[in-house]
Amino acid sequence: MTKYESYKKNVLAATQWLYEHGYFGSQRGSGGNVSLRVNETIMAVTPSSVRYTEIAVEDICIVDFDLAVIEENHHLKSSVESAMHSIIYKKRPDVHAIVHTHQAYGSVFSLINTPIPALFDEVAFSLGQLVDVVPYALSGSPELVNNVAGKLSNNANAYILQNHGILALGKDLDKAILHAELLEKVAHIYCLALSTGKPVTALPESIVEVVKIVRDNEVQQAMGKKQ
Repeated sequence: MTKYESYKKNVLAATQWLYEHGYFGSQRGSGGNVSLRVNETIMAVTPSSVRYTEIAVEDICIVDFDLAVIEENHHLKSSVESAMHSIIYKKRPDVHAIVHTHQAYGSVFSLINTPIPALFDEVAFSLGQLVDVVPYALSGSPELVNNVAGKLSNNANAYILQNHGILALGKDLDKAILHAELLEKVAHIYCLALSTGKPVTALPESIVEVVKIVRDNEVQQAMGKKQ
């Protein structure tokens, strides 16, 4: 057992739950990834190109935010999206866990390049005032990292990756998974609502502003603790 064992186990458990509930988009593939912040410079993250049915605790990678290997793990490479996770941890001190999935309804909005507005107050207070779309770039590329970084200042807990999937962030893995669930819920309902052809009512601007204030305060508090 290593000092990172608990982080690895938590990442594996989160990965298995997402896999079992269809959030990665395939039963035999290895798409999507999960990470957990260890401290201010290190994260635990899923390996690259390993089927979710085959991942073991010892396969979870421990790397620093520059992606240098901290602990060997059968010589598996960390996820090709590790740099995307790293930039989020660097820029968002409130985030301690990230899940990147290919869930169905969230992915619909990645194809029609449409953000999801604040539709339900209980969802908005968790996800933010807008689930914005990150412009497309090739998976694992520096361009995608830069595109994600450019959207983080809205302090949301969920983003849509154009022609790719979604990102859900949280203060722990349970919250990150919950935010992925909430995004799928609201994406499903919004998709059905749009299909009626009738106008869709978003939350009043006064409530959206309150949501923004709440999310901004949570990030500011995290930054204060970091300092």
